Amino acid sequence: MSTPDFDLDQLSDAERTALDTYTAVTGQELTDAIPLLRRSQWNVQIAIAKFFDGEGPDPFEEARSALPQSTPQPNRQTRNLMTEDLTEQLSFTARSGAADPAPRVDTQSDDQPVYRPPFIIALLFTPFNLVYRLLFSSFRLFGNLFPFLPRLFNATASPALQGTRRNTTGRRALGPKDTAARFIREFEEEHGSQPIPFLENGYNMALEKAHRDLKFLVVVLFSPEHDDTNSWVRDTLLAPEVLEFINDSRNNLLVWGGNVKDSEAYQVSNSLRVTKFPFAAVMVHTPNVSSTAMSVVGRIAGPTTPTELTDRLRKAISSNQEPLERIRASRAEQQASRSLREQQDSAYERSLAIDRERARQRREAEAAQQREEQEAADRQAAHEKRQRDLAQWKKWRVKSLSAEPGTDVKDAVRISVRLPNGERIMRRFAADAELEELYAVVECYEELQAERDSDVSEPEGFEHKYGFRLVSPMPRAVYGVEDGGTIRDKIGRGGNLLVEPIDEDEENEDEST
Repeated sequence: MSTPDFDLDQLSDAERTALDTYTAVTGQELTDAIPLLRRSQWNVQIAIAKFFDGEGPDPFEEARSALPQSTPQPNRQTRNLMTEDLTEQLSFTARSGAADPAPRVDTQSDDQPVYRPPFIIALLFTPFNLVYRLLFSSFRLFGNLFPFLPRLFNATASPALQGTRRNTTGRRALGPKDTAARFIREFEEEHGSQPIPFLENGYNMALEKAHRDLKFLVVVLFSPEHDDTNSWVRDTLLAPEVLEFINDSRNNLLVWGGNVKDSEAYQVSNSLRVTKFPFAAVMVHTPNVSSTAMSVVGRIAGPTTPTELTDRLRKAISSNQEPLERIRASRAEQQASRSLREQQDSAYERSLAIDRERARQRREAEAAQQREEQEAADRQAAHEKRQRDLAQWKKWRVKSLSAEPGTDVKDAVRISVRLPNGERIMRRFAADAELEELYAVVECYEELQAERDSDVSEPEGFEHKYGFRLVSPMPRAVYGVEDGGTIRDKIGRGGNLLVEPIDEDEENEDEST
């Protein structure tokens, strides 16, 4: 795999490590990451700072391009070691006339455990710890007397040596959020509960919040060992006009404070090159530099009066308010467009839901209609089949009817049945003939009038039920076929009967009982 202007096989192991570290933090494509690392002399920290804070002009490259072309260029590794401090100094000089990029610091994670040595080891090293604190306090006093010495040491010391100075005050190392909470608690204990809205999170999170909300971030750094700190806080920072200015929502101010005894505030002071306390800096998003850049647009060092402090804050805000207003207007327009799209999408979704509901109801109605048609067809088919089976059963039952006794049979039973259409059936039955025989004669009366088909058999699976009952008119008596018995026992030697049809509702009621 290769980039358009560089082959990964040509990278050294150190450069490959730097590339992997940089891409893991930023997630930038290799085609953009390698040129940025080359412009940063393969320094991962500088490259990451350029990625997040925006990449300004490179003073070192400009100074080097001004040299005669015949000057031999040193090799890459030598240039990294010899010109790193020169690059920093040239960058600081070039930015002195414009807004400085707001630095970001490496802080301890909130969930990072704090190492505590065992009690025995801590007890053994207590004398060494006391001697170290005594020497450090002496050097710190010497540094306060000669403030240029710490700055000179920071400019000449290596990054690894600077990293060892992150926690040399004896204060317990905490995460950024807990450190901010401790600073606010100590400030209130020292100066009382005051309406200063200090952000209770880390410095980097404060930068992100100011960038996201398009507000000005005021970074206030205190040094408790400085003589003017308490008086400046009491007379200037907590002055009514300063508090009113800070808490005025129209100024869009966020305030973050730190004690330089804490690791994070100490790193911030070094990154801002603070040489005099108390110190305040105004930071704001500068879209003309980069879409993600935060810049220092105001620096207030040393004791100041309340009027001077508010004037300098107001000046920094007014000079950088117009770009923020443009971004706010652009964001408001984007938000309005987004809201309009969401409303249109919501209306479209509601219309689509209504159409889906109508389509569902239409499908259900069509399915119900198809079911009804299918059920009607099934009922018609079942009715037709029943009629065919009934006709076949009648033909079959006619074959099994007993022959009518002759006139010479003295004990024969003579029955007269009147049909619903007015016709009468006159027939003689044997004395021992079952009542069902009479019902079969009435049911198959039409078949009796026609010729018998000797080849007809009983229909399979057909359960015949008589759809009428035989009753005598006066007195009314019902002779149900389900009662059984012979005709002679039920009716006697003769009788006149009527055919009474059975309704389906009545039949269903009889079956349910």
